[in-house]
Amino acid sequence: MQRTGIRHWTPSEMVGEVRISKAEASAFVASVYRWMAAGLALTAVVAWAVASSATMQQLIFGQKIVFYGLIAAEFGLVLWLSLGISRMSPVQAATAFVIYSALNGATISSVLLVYTGTSVAQTFAVAGGMFAAAAAWGHTTKRDLSGMGSFLFMGLIGLVLASVVNIFLGSSGLDWILSVVGVFLFTGLAAWDAQRMRELAASVGSRGEAAAKFAIVGALALYLDFINLFLFLLRFLGQQRD
Repeated sequence: MQRTGIRHWTPSEMVGEVRISKAEASAFVASVYRWMAAGLALTAVVAWAVASSATMQQLIFGQKIVFYGLIAAEFGLVLWLSLGISRMSPVQAATAFVIYSALNGATISSVLLVYTGTSVAQTFAVAGGMFAAAAAWGHTTKRDLSGMGSFLFMGLIGLVLASVVNIFLGSSGLDWILSVVGVFLFTGLAAWDAQRMRELAASVGSRGEAAAKFAIVGALALYLDFINLFLFLLRFLGQQRD
């Protein structure tokens, strides 16, 4: 799972409240989704490039130290972006996000080696539809999802711990249950994070360094929701290669 390390933050606590128009809020949210789409596109390109190169496959998956080194680098970048965004420049934030997206593409390229291209594409489309529906609800609902967010965050911690335990147990039944939980969990987190983007827009506006930086950290949160939703769905919908 890729999300571990993202801190629960409240936008107004970090940058204060500002008055902005509906158009400015929409511009900020649009910027968040552009960054998210760019990150996903880069991840897909890198994943395809690695899966198409026997040399890169051997380098990343044939050398455990390289693979786990990349995972550690990803984790560090997520922590840096999540905890240090207020001290970063927009260029630093953008660079970290781009590097993370590329590294993630390299490490999850294995799905293209395990599953057929058709099933990966179909699962990506299903994940996209589920994510879009959840995000649209999060953006438009008048219901405060902060309580649900706290519950989902606790569920995320439980999911991580149970996944670690199952590494040693190797239970296929538990793995199936965790996959179901993961799909619902990250669908819910997509809605929660989408609502947070609406709140964040009201805090930072659509211009200046604060808006540029927080658009990237917002994109990272939604990117991680989508990637994890896709990976959990792939366990159900993915067709393994012969």
